[in-house]
Amino acid sequence: MDIKPLLLASGMIAATALAGCSTVGGSVYTASYASITDAGYKLPAIPVSKVPEQYRRQIVSYETKEKPGTVIVDTTSKFLYFVMPEGKAMRYGIGVGKEGFEWSGTARVAMKREWPVWTPPAPMIRRRPELAVYRGGMQPGLQNPLGARALYLYKGGRDTGYRLHGTPEWWSIGKAMSSGCIRLLNQDIMDLYDRVEVGAKVIVK
Repeated sequence: MDIKPLLLASGMIAATALAGCSTVGGSVYTASYASITDAGYKLPAIPVSKVPEQYRRQIVSYETKEKPGTVIVDTTSKFLYFVMPEGKAMRYGIGVGKEGFEWSGTARVAMKREWPVWTPPAPMIRRRPELAVYRGGMQPGLQNPLGARALYLYKGGRDTGYRLHGTPEWWSIGKAMSSGCIRLLNQDIMDLYDRVEVGAKVIVK
């Protein structure tokens, strides 16, 4: 009897048990929130046990008329869906705009940036004068509010000022506390970044 398949199967079971997984249609998708070094920056591991299970990255059944590759943001449920073929979607937990900073509509991903520079908009600086020091831009890093990746949303050829971006504040996922941007765990925005193409449709509702 060839024991290799059994060893491979047991190894897979052990790996998914450690990392946390979602089973969809007989396939297993494992979301990793381990520490990772990227472009010289060492992202810390996410204490995933403290992140509610529904906000962890997972494949889910999702019926929509939108084509695969579309991003749909459900601000009420605090979920972002990346539409996949055959009625599936990759779902991510998100943080959304706090009261008075909510928005909705349709936009396009005009640019993608790894380890982006963050420039606080003028209205934010007026609200928080201490941010004036970053008027010329805050350099990339582990404490940068845009995190490891950013997707820039445009509408009608104009910058909306809104982004889909990472955040070092993992505890803010599932909450309404941003200035309107949609934030994801750094490990999740890196996953989403690799899936989304420039020009992709983004629906925020």
